[in-house]
Order: sequence, then structure tokens, then C-alpha cells
Amino acid sequence: MAETLQYYGTGRRKSSVARVFLRPGSGEFKVNERPFDEYFVTEAQRVSARQPLILTETSSNFNVVASVSGGGVNGQAGAVKLGIARALLEFNPELRGKLKSEGYLSRDSRGKERKKYGQKGARKRFQFSKR
Repeated sequence: MAETLQYYGTGRRKSSVARVFLRPGSGEFKVNERPFDEYFVTEAQRVSARQPLILTETSSNFNVVASVSGGGVNGQAGAVKLGIARALLEFNPELRGKLKSEGYLSRDSRGKERKKYGQKGARKRFQFSKR
């Protein structure tokens, strides 16, 4: 059986992990077996996830299939963005300069801050009373 040509990239953001496959095609975009516009509801999420394709002008050349798990929808959009950027690098290493200058190849390391003892949350304190 003939192997289908595809490029793979893993993206992570907060606790979200995205497995992204770029396959030559007409520009169809699916996330977790659902249409892109149905999965990412807000315009900001859609723009964020598509940025590497728009920058490299390859959005109409590839069908994107992504499976995302963990975290919230915004974190998942960030994970898909990094996954697409890494898959594009596998497709064409010459795109590295463009993607790196826009910061699409660096993983955003910010995560949830831990809750501290003696406090209500990571930063919030219990109410203080002098008397």
C-alpha cells in the first residue's frame, strides 16, 4: 500500500497537546474530526491557530488534520499553532527564518502557578483582620 505524504508536528501550550498532520490538498482544516470553524469558536482563536500558514502563504496547499487534548480552547489554539509551525519546518526547512522571526517556533513556557499554603490560591490571600 502506498504511503500518504504528510508532515507531522507536535505543539504544546499550558496543558494542551496537539498532534498536527499537514497533507497536500485544498486547504481543508479539521480539529478532532470537527471542522475548524466549529471547533475554534472565537475569531482570535482561529487567527492564532492559522498564523504560521498565513505567514508562509501555504494555507491553500495543505489539508490540516489536528488532534488536540488537554487544557482549554485558547491553549489548544496555541498548541495547534506550534504544531503547524513545526510541521511546516519538516516540509521546508528554508521557512525556519520566517517562522523563527515571528516567534512561532518557541514554546510558550508559561503555565499555571501553584497554590501556596496559608493562601486561598496562587496569589489570593485569606482576609486579614487586625482585631
